Amino acid sequence: MRILLAGHRGQLGRALMPLLMEAHDVRGVDLPDDDITDRSAMLDLARVVAPHVIINSAAMTDVDGCARDPALAYRVNGMGTQNLALASADVGAEFVQISTNEVFDGAATEPYHEWAVRAPINAYGRSKLAGEWYTENLLNRFYIVRTTWLYAAGGRNFPHRIIELADQRGALRVVEDEVGSPTYVDDLADAIVKLLETHAYGIYHLVNEGTTSRYEFAKVLLRHSGRESVPVTPISSSEFDRTSTPPPYAPLANTAAAALGIRLRPWEDAVAAFIDAAGYRR
Repeated sequence: MRILLAGHRGQLGRALMPLLMEAHDVRGVDLPDDDITDRSAMLDLARVVAPHVIINSAAMTDVDGCARDPALAYRVNGMGTQNLALASADVGAEFVQISTNEVFDGAATEPYHEWAVRAPINAYGRSKLAGEWYTENLLNRFYIVRTTWLYAAGGRNFPHRIIELADQRGALRVVEDEVGSPTYVDDLADAIVKLLETHAYGIYHLVNEGTTSRYEFAKVLLRHSGRESVPVTPISSSEFDRTSTPPPYAPLANTAAAALGIRLRPWEDAVAAFIDAAGYRR
């Protein structure tokens, strides 16, 4: 297949590109060369490439940045998705939209299933919900893939920051009342490739199995990296100053993909693999 991969320089794009290239002809799209917010450019590119599948892993993922500039967040995550969805419709391609647990409000008491009511409480979540809305209303052959707390061996993310601060400060204070599903990008990329082979369109939650708090996540990262002696103090989210408000409880349940036989390993096993890949083990 010919695949147009938007955001190929991001965390997920970098993991997806080599996997897809093993069996497919893949064209990457990313800044500064290509801008998904330019509708005519996306239509022109899709007509030239004539892809069978367009994958949108491009996004404004700076959650606090989205809170500071919600118009930009909507332009990238909402209208950028609209442009790629319209391009998919124009060339008859399948479409994959990468979304987030932050389309939910975090008021649940159990992990969110794929059909749960969406009610984002911050600008990032609202902009990603707009992307989901355009996908669902402009196309028939689509996958919406929600994930959460994504991290990779390269790039800046929560695990990197925890290790960095542990080495710099020798002690940590980490929020304990925010709960999610940490997801290793290599496992997510592999699951997406498997999902594409099914042609079973719909909404999917692809996350490493299990749930945890930011506090417990940090402790596991330190233990696997040989830094278990670093003290970690649990704090409430009200003690952590940030611009955006994340959903307090928003782990995702993999129900739809699991029914197809697609599962991601437990999150603690993925953390161990990440520590080795990133070279953090002491």
